[in-house]
Amino acid sequence: MRRFRRQHLLGTTALIVAAIAALLLHRAFHRTLPDYAFVTGWILFAAMLVLAVYNARKKLPFLPLGNSESWLQIHIYLGFFTVLLFFIHLNFRLPRGWLDISLASLFALVAASGVAGLFLSRILPRRLSTRGGEVIHEQIAPLRHVLKTESEMIALGPAASSPAVAEFYTRRLAPFFAGPKNAWAHLFESRRPVHSLLAELEDLRRTGSEAERGALEKLADLVRRKDGLDYHRALQLTLKLWLFIHVPLTYALLIFTLAHIAIVFAFSGGAQ
Repeated sequence: MRRFRRQHLLGTTALIVAAIAALLLHRAFHRTLPDYAFVTGWILFAAMLVLAVYNARKKLPFLPLGNSESWLQIHIYLGFFTVLLFFIHLNFRLPRGWLDISLASLFALVAASGVAGLFLSRILPRRLSTRGGEVIHEQIAPLRHVLKTESEMIALGPAASSPAVAEFYTRRLAPFFAGPKNAWAHLFESRRPVHSLLAELEDLRRTGSEAERGALEKLADLVRRKDGLDYHRALQLTLKLWLFIHVPLTYALLIFTLAHIAIVFAFSGGAQ
């Protein structure tokens, strides 16, 4: 924790100093430096390339390129600084023309998805650790099937003898155990759906026979375990889906940027 705070302090300080320096340089040279837009454009493109390299670094952990945590910190703070570079390159004006507007929109989407990813990667793993420890994503479906089979044996198996439990299972629990449920509720940390289901089980248990109460208590335990698996699936899937949004958008942004560079050089002959 102390190391993280030190990295956060150093990164934030470096970001503030770099931002102030960039703004002062922009104020001093944006009217006087020849080909100022070319200079800021190339600096911006270089920063975007460094940001894109982070994804390649994660796929090549065996290369001696520094540890992943350091790369992540660079990616985060350089990402925020790149947003400022983008506005400096635009001279703090709105883009004009369909390509520039498309490029700016893509940049905004990449930046927004990056900020969202930073938030999710900080919050969701912490929440997952509070709900039964780590569950490997690929094991969730098999574990869910085991719970479904156990619940069917309790409510509908050869040893089951309660029409009331069987009817409740068929009507309320079978759909719950059939697949993932309540993803949005889990994402927003709402326990209302599972509490409602457990309340119905408790109402039935209070009026049931001794044998029915035993079966319903077992079913309630399986419901809680299934809800825990659904919770892990919802949060882990959110983290995975975020990457499927942020990374493709990043590559699309690089392609549009290359097209922008080609068009600028084609019509201006490059920086003279």
